[in-house]
Amino acid sequence: MNTNNGKVSEGGLNVTLTIRLLMHGKEVGSIIGKKGETVKKMREESGARINISEGTCPERIVTITGPTDAIFKAFSMIALKFEEDINASMTNSSVTSKPPVTLRLVVPASQCGSLIGKGGSKIKEIRESTGAQVQVAGDMLPNSTERAVTISGTPDAIIQCVKQICVVMLESPPKGATIPYRPKPASAPIIFAGGQAFTIQGQYAIPHPDDWMPLLQPVPMNLLFPMIIYFLKSECLGDAMQSMVHA
Repeated sequence: MNTNNGKVSEGGLNVTLTIRLLMHGKEVGSIIGKKGETVKKMREESGARINISEGTCPERIVTITGPTDAIFKAFSMIALKFEEDINASMTNSSVTSKPPVTLRLVVPASQCGSLIGKGGSKIKEIRESTGAQVQVAGDMLPNSTERAVTISGTPDAIIQCVKQICVVMLESPPKGATIPYRPKPASAPIIFAGGQAFTIQGQYAIPHPDDWMPLLQPVPMNLLFPMIIYFLKSECLGDAMQSMVHA
């Protein structure tokens, strides 16, 4: 979380914030909406800048920047949209207990100690005063110095929780350089057959680029399967089964 000209005034926060959220593809699709209409409405009504990382990653980073009022309005709209999605999913479901709305913030690890507080006192105070569940991940996100902070509850509880987290972050700025978390693209399944590694892409098996053998032309699956069956029936069955991995 980055801040500019940060100070806490008598009327509340008076600062420009940048908050990063970690979302799954389905969640991102929900806030983008058909032809981008939902995220356009969120930007216009909140006044916040909402940017979504590019790519086909299973996880995406959603960056929200603006004055505190705009940030909280954007969070409110996102939380309410996710609650709508939960209600819609329960319409034809046998599930009786309604799951909470859940958001995942990405926070520099150097600020997480202040968020937890001595003996967990600060995070306990936030939980009790807002009614939201807050969990700080013990490990840093891969190849970064950031941790995920998961907030669950009603939309109102989430907004109150985010406000308190922002105050803590302003009072305890990050220490040192922050290496931001960047989600990696999804890796296609890899299968080994006849001494060659193949990546499965739709109806074709593409020779894996990391394999040491010369790159071959894509092989249609109907031609590859006989090779796999022959290979599995061979004496190398045990080794072959161990070699079938998902990247």
